[in-house]
Amino acid sequence: MNVIINFKTDQKIKQRAQKIAGDLGMSLSGVINAYLRQFIRMQTVFVSNKYDEPSDLLLVAFNEAQADKKQGKIYSFKNNKEAVDFANKIIAKKKK
Repeated sequence: MNVIINFKTDQKIKQRAQKIAGDLGMSLSGVINAYLRQFIRMQTVFVSNKYDEPSDLLLVAFNEAQADKKQGKIYSFKNNKEAVDFANKIIAKKKK
């Protein structure tokens, strides 16, 4: 059975959230429900005041990805089996 939860938020926040949810192919209600499920599962709340600043870890990963792209180290696969087979070959080489 579904129930209704009422809460107040700024109109601009709601509009921006609805737009982003729509861009992702979701409703705002779907996003909120997904967040609540994660909240229950993880039993933690993540809040950040750094809205537009990527973390140092993300910047390092981005720079590494850019370098890999320039060096031609980007791989694509037709299906999941090809990706798993590729990963297994790399693992097997490292074990030798």
